[in-house]
Amino acid sequence: MTEKDSGNGQDAAATAQQEAQPQLSILGQYLKDLSFENPNAPNSLTLQGVQPQISINVNVNANQLGETDYEVTLELEAHAEHEEQVIFHVELAYAGIFRLQNIPQEMMGPAVLIECPRMLFPFARRILADATRDGGFPPLMLDPIDFAAMYAQRVQQAQAEGGEEGQQAS
Repeated sequence: MTEKDSGNGQDAAATAQQEAQPQLSILGQYLKDLSFENPNAPNSLTLQGVQPQISINVNVNANQLGETDYEVTLELEAHAEHEEQVIFHVELAYAGIFRLQNIPQEMMGPAVLIECPRMLFPFARRILADATRDGGFPPLMLDPIDFAAMYAQRVQQAQAEGGEEGQQAS
């Protein structure tokens, strides 16, 4: 009987240890917004073999929904031009609901703004590629995005703005 009791004690300890482990779970992902514009069709479709200038903008936003739940939105925007004529313009907002548990407070920012968009990116990339292909163009295949560098830049910018405010206040 004592063996059984010690086994239960070990199970309880293992369960408690597992519950204390940092956990990041995806509760759901969804398309929030998708806009594809081909304002100069059908003329823009006749530019086969022409390499347009493509600009890409990426943004990540997070919204806390509850004690442990966050909505993270990955926003991608691509604009293609040739000789100042718009070839296509696409905007995508792809989001996920994430549950973050047992993550130290100092790691919440990186978890929400680096790891969560990293998980969303492959799905958003495919949607963007499909939208450009379905618009009559070759699929736009985005290179991987360094969300850690984006986060570091965001932190640095926030610190610079905080520093300027502090200087202005004194």
